[in-house]
Amino acid sequence: MLDQDFFDRPVLDVSAALIGAELLFAGIGGKIVEVEAYDRTDPASHSYRGMTPRNAAMFGPPGHAYVYKIYGMHFCLNFVCRPGSAVLIRALQPLAGLEKMRERRGGVGEKQLCSGPGKLAQALGIDLRHDGLALDAEPFALLPPEGRPAIASGPRIGITKGAEAPWRLVLAGSPFLSRPLPRPEAIL
Repeated sequence: MLDQDFFDRPVLDVSAALIGAELLFAGIGGKIVEVEAYDRTDPASHSYRGMTPRNAAMFGPPGHAYVYKIYGMHFCLNFVCRPGSAVLIRALQPLAGLEKMRERRGGVGEKQLCSGPGKLAQALGIDLRHDGLALDAEPFALLPPEGRPAIASGPRIGITKGAEAPWRLVLAGSPFLSRPLPRPEAIL
């Protein structure tokens, strides 16, 4: 299991180490194939202007969930690292609980179950009730990746500030991404 010490590092180090890890929520989940890093010095980060009631979990201890709602309807799951930094979990390769995921997502195909942060949260059943929960305790379970996966990086999605930073990390060649990486900047 990945514990709080795993998350008490710079956000880019944690982001890279999460690719290929297995995320389970109440026994449902899969392999992390896409993440985005957000740091307190990053103008695209929710923590950039300081702590608010919405982003308070980002300023709490490492290894906790930061869950927020976007567009008034979708939830996003983040893993808190050092204060003010978090990793947005953008996509999973579904491996466990596929029937429950399909039920929650309206019967979509396997590649569409968790191919975006809102889809992922819906498929796993994550919402605002889970904001601030420890990632090393139920209902969460995080298992380290097997081996060292090939990781590609590129610009983040859906932001205007800091968009040029190559802080979107993906499992190279995965068909389960939220969208293809147009111009990989590096393979780690």
